[in-house]
Amino acid sequence: MTQADAPIELVPYDAAWPARFEEECAQLRRVLAPWLGGPIEHIGSTAIPGLAAKPVIDIMAGVDTLEGSRPAIAAATGLGYCYFPYQAELKHWFCKPSPAFRTHHLHLVPIGSPQWIRPIAFRDYLRTNPDIAAEYEDLKRRLASEFRLDREAYTSAKGPFIDAVTDRALANRSY
Repeated sequence: MTQADAPIELVPYDAAWPARFEEECAQLRRVLAPWLGGPIEHIGSTAIPGLAAKPVIDIMAGVDTLEGSRPAIAAATGLGYCYFPYQAELKHWFCKPSPAFRTHHLHLVPIGSPQWIRPIAFRDYLRTNPDIAAEYEDLKRRLASEFRLDREAYTSAKGPFIDAVTDRALANRSY
């Protein structure tokens, strides 16, 4: 993202993460209501019980279209989110409160798109397959050590594992 990005640090699972999601979700539902075309989902590693993670709550809100939800960018900034045109052709992406210290990520994603379906399938698969979740945690720990100051490289290096697991999940379920 920027040179001000926070380093990658994994922490043990925190049982408070689901409540932190629910608390933020209530605020987002209120502020983003005009643009929501679907639910607001807790995604990412903080959504997997027992999994070590960066202590950042990943939130995905379903919208009908990116263009139609463009005014939601200003609404989200009113809740303290910082907008970045990261993968802007696929989603509206935000962090909160700043790139240097992140507590939340927010992804506004079109409902039914691969960017909507795939993170949910991955999350659900890890929730029901603890052995695969443990493999993922091991991978994340190695990559966090290797790419501590390079979020893009860290995220990219996780990609093949995430894609393989997600493809397996989607082959076994319909989303």
